[in-house]
Amino acid sequence: MTTFVLIHGAWHGAWCWRKLAPLLESAGHTVVAPDLPSMGTDRTDPANVTLDSWARFGADLVTRQPEPVVLVGHSRGGIVVSQVAELVPERISRLVYLTGFLLPAGRSLVDAARADEASLVTANMIPAEGGITCTVRTEALRDAFFGRCTVPDYEFALQNLSPEPLKPLVTPLKLSAQRFGSVPRTYIECLEDRAITLPAQRRMQAALPCDTVHSLDADHSPFFSRAPELAHLLGAA
Repeated sequence: MTTFVLIHGAWHGAWCWRKLAPLLESAGHTVVAPDLPSMGTDRTDPANVTLDSWARFGADLVTRQPEPVVLVGHSRGGIVVSQVAELVPERISRLVYLTGFLLPAGRSLVDAARADEASLVTANMIPAEGGITCTVRTEALRDAFFGRCTVPDYEFALQNLSPEPLKPLVTPLKLSAQRFGSVPRTYIECLEDRAITLPAQRRMQAALPCDTVHSLDADHSPFFSRAPELAHLLGAA
């Protein structure tokens, strides 16, 4: 069986995996799903969060597992898992980008997000005073992230979303072919995603091809809207 380390996306926390994790565990897998520092229930000062600090947090978590893991990054979590792979490639059996930002060295998430002109997120981001964090306009959240989710799942998410630190989003990735590039990778694209649109997902895949690509008829939150199907795809990763 496999150990999955699940890295949540922007504004989210470990809570987003609450439907998916039990399905993987019931199939005999081990699931590790942390709150990144300053996200979810973690109270780290967001002013102290960087892409490097998140990557080192993830690398420490990965190296504590008894065997190499499948490291899954949702959305913004994609840049985190890429940087973790650069640090500890030997501890990762596969990277999985779940409608995630799969970016080459030297590019930042903000660069990629701005290029996705049809995304409902970029136009609705609101920087906090002081520029440390940002949020998304409440009226855009349903369509952007949770369009195919049930009302209870959407309301649960709405209660748990938290401000996103901005530093990691503007930081260019530092990756090498010898380390990050040595880890097999899978992309799970979501066909009805309005946060990272399908054309944007496919441009990223074209720029950094993956060994395998799967498609889900899902919104940006397949861990809610398509949890059984997502668990099946991950179990076959």
